[in-house]
Amino acid sequence: MHKPPGLLVHRTGLDAGETRFAVQMLRDQIGQPVWPVHRLDKGTSGVLLFALDAGTAGVLGRAFESGDGMQKTYQAIVRGWPLDEGLIDHPLKRMPDDMREQREAVQDAQTHYRTLERFELPLPFGGFENLRCALMELQPLTGRRHQLRRHMKHISHPIIGDSTHGKGPLNRAVAAGLGVQRLWLHAASLTVVHPHSSRPLCIEAPTSSDWGRWGLHPAG
Repeated sequence: MHKPPGLLVHRTGLDAGETRFAVQMLRDQIGQPVWPVHRLDKGTSGVLLFALDAGTAGVLGRAFESGDGMQKTYQAIVRGWPLDEGLIDHPLKRMPDDMREQREAVQDAQTHYRTLERFELPLPFGGFENLRCALMELQPLTGRRHQLRRHMKHISHPIIGDSTHGKGPLNRAVAAGLGVQRLWLHAASLTVVHPHSSRPLCIEAPTSSDWGRWGLHPAG
């Protein structure tokens, strides 16, 4: 499924007012039950993988947990001009609503990043005439909650539109300037080993038309 931004994967008490969910929408479209294999944050768009039976979902879910044969690639627009590429190796604490018994409170977390393009948005902010931004390619090597958003904050290049880990005044200024309010994070591709054929399966989702407001043409 190509999930749009603002859509929850499934019902959650953290957002009790929502009435639309990816699981329900896909089930209604194809006329049979579906099992989400992983999850994307509400604000994140892009590749969302489902299985048509619980057994297949279980196999794929374990692959997501171990990372075996798995590659996830995201695109993001961040504040500032990061280095050309690098590895963020920064442990992350479990979030308060994600704590479980007999599980470690701090987890190793690694993200590889690559800067695809640096540019300036003609938006006065923070005493400067233009806002420096960058289009990034992000590959999480582990699967921690909000990992990409927290890692980009850690290196002082928060993802634009991130209301939790970014800067509210900046997000509001960019949203007003572009005419779009969203988290600029997109799951561009996912490669997994097919649980039945054992062959690599690559799924891609192109960015939506609203990315064109940046004057960019992100790959994928």
